[in-house]
Amino acid sequence: MEEKNLQLDRLVFFCDAVVAIAITLLIFNLKIDHVTDGHLTFKNLLVPWRSFIAFTLSFLNIASFWKTHHSFFAYIKKIDEKMLWFNIGWLFFIVTLPFSTSVVSSYFSNSPAMFLYSLNTFIVTIFQNMIWDYASDHKEFLKEGTLDAFTNRRFRVYCNLDMVNAVIAVIVSFFNPTLAFILLFTKLPMIIITRIFLAKRSRKKKKRLQV
Repeated sequence: MEEKNLQLDRLVFFCDAVVAIAITLLIFNLKIDHVTDGHLTFKNLLVPWRSFIAFTLSFLNIASFWKTHHSFFAYIKKIDEKMLWFNIGWLFFIVTLPFSTSVVSSYFSNSPAMFLYSLNTFIVTIFQNMIWDYASDHKEFLKEGTLDAFTNRRFRVYCNLDMVNAVIAVIVSFFNPTLAFILLFTKLPMIIITRIFLAKRSRKKKKRLQV
C-alpha cells in the first residue's frame, strides 16, 4: 500500500510539473513584430492580436484540463500500469498544445491550423475521459466514502460534453476556422447540451413531485 501511495504521489507531482511547463511555454508564442525607427506604438501592440487570443484560449484550456485532473485525484487513491499510461497519453497531448497554439497564432484563419488545434484538444479530452472512466469503474481505486453517485455522474457528463464540444470544433474547422475557435473558447455546444439536460431533469423532477 505504501508503495502504491508513493506511485500515486509521484504521478500527481509529475503531472503538475509537466502541466506547469506546458502552460509556461505558451508565453514564448507572444512576440511583437519588428518596430520601425525604434519607436513602439499602440499599433505595434495590436498587430499580434491573433497570438494574444490563441494564448488566452490555450492558457484557459490547459488550466481547465489541469483543474479537472486535480479534481479526479481528490478521489483516486491508487493507480496501476493502465492508469499510468492513460495519464502519460494525457500529458503527451497537453505538452503538444503550445506547438498547435503557435500554428494557430501564425495561421489563425486557415482550416489546417484550426483543425490541428481542435484535434489536439479533442485527444486530450479522450484521455481525460479514459482516466475517469477507468478509475470510477474500479471501485478499489477510489477513496472509500468520498465519491457519491451525483459527483461521479457529474464528472462523466462533464468529460463526455468536453469531448463532444471538441469534436464539433474539429468538424467545423474544415468549414469555418473562426467559428471552430469560438466554439473551443466559449464551449457553447457544451453549455447548450448541459442546459437541455438540466431542463429535462428539472421537468422530470417536477412531474414526480406532482404525482
